[in-house]
Amino acid sequence: MYTDIDKVFKEGAEGKRVSIRGWVFRQRTSGNLNFLVVRDGTSRIQVAVKKDKVDEKSWKDASEVYIESSVQLTGELKKDERAPGGMEIQVSEFKTVWRGEPFPISKDLSEEFLLDVRHLWLRSRKLTASLKARHHIVNYLREFLNNDGFYEVVPPIITKSECEGGSTLFELDFFGEKAYLSQSGQLYAEALAFSLGKVYAFAPSFRAEKSRTIRHLAEYWHLEPEMIWYGQKENMELQENMVSYVVQKFLKNHTDLLEELERDPKKLENVKAPFPRMDYQDAVAKVNELGGKMEDGDDLGADEEALLTRDYDKPLFVHNFPSKIKAFYMRDDPDKPGTALCSDLLAPEGHGEVIGGSERIWNLEELETKMKVFGLNPKNHAWYVDLRRYGSVQHSGFGLGVERLTKYICGLHHIRDAIPFPRSISRCYP
Repeated sequence: MYTDIDKVFKEGAEGKRVSIRGWVFRQRTSGNLNFLVVRDGTSRIQVAVKKDKVDEKSWKDASEVYIESSVQLTGELKKDERAPGGMEIQVSEFKTVWRGEPFPISKDLSEEFLLDVRHLWLRSRKLTASLKARHHIVNYLREFLNNDGFYEVVPPIITKSECEGGSTLFELDFFGEKAYLSQSGQLYAEALAFSLGKVYAFAPSFRAEKSRTIRHLAEYWHLEPEMIWYGQKENMELQENMVSYVVQKFLKNHTDLLEELERDPKKLENVKAPFPRMDYQDAVAKVNELGGKMEDGDDLGADEEALLTRDYDKPLFVHNFPSKIKAFYMRDDPDKPGTALCSDLLAPEGHGEVIGGSERIWNLEELETKMKVFGLNPKNHAWYVDLRRYGSVQHSGFGLGVERLTKYICGLHHIRDAIPFPRSISRCYP
């Protein structure tokens, strides 16, 4: 009976006989002793193979393995403070399942090469830890929303409706008709919210942005809640409570992953609601005060977001952007003409925007007028406009980029390390 390595550490006692299987993470030979570190999907452990303690075949196998050879072994568990995790298996039986070929990844290889062999580089300590972290982050996001009475819904990926502007659409031929890969499931989530009340969509979104920054992807995973009867205030409160919940639960349960990623947990300890809020006009003034260059009507870029969050140890809301630089579906603030009831949630340490949200236009005449201002034909979005014809009510929502939140929590340098197979302007392989 084989045991997962993490259970060996949790349940194993010194002197216990255990069997594990996995892949060789590290190997060195010293005379009549082979030291190996073996990993599986849960953890890694040091094993010692002594020539006089195993049969000839076991010794030969342990001496000839490559990095990433698949193996299985049995032995006695011993304490060893020098070993990873403080435990070592002293092997009595060792078998190579598949020796394979010499692993092509070694130290000091270029980023492009590592992206070319991403299917193998996923086995690295860093990517293993970041993908485990992503798994837990997604689970905590779902957990928070499920506990708050949300329903998960499924929007289409193929659509004829643009949401965030035509310049970033991936066009495709849908049986002779022009269609697009979804930029966002928001419009469909709004329709479902009128049925179910509070919903969230979790699906991939696609943006044909010709961007080469460390925080942009052409394909990313989008969490998009929509809530009936929510205004801007309630929308922002939900966002900060959700992010606080995820970060604090992650800190409580997964400091081992943060240590693996060399992320200082103390930098996340103060991520608790409420988050500070800053009006767009104040943000422009603050950017210029801190040495940036920004004019009224400019949108925030990475440099401006970094300046604004420089002195914060928790995310910052910037709200009420000029309507003209935001999306057509955002409701204008009746108390601040020319601004939208919207907000961006900016993570500190240069990670920037992780959430964009707004109160949606729910008045039919207002929506049709706004669409014409943005050069959109209401007839091309007839189904969406219909939502305002029949029982329309105040509602709000937001979109969270899962990779961006993972990048922030894990302290990753580049967003591509928050997704297994990144897609960008320069990469669609493997």
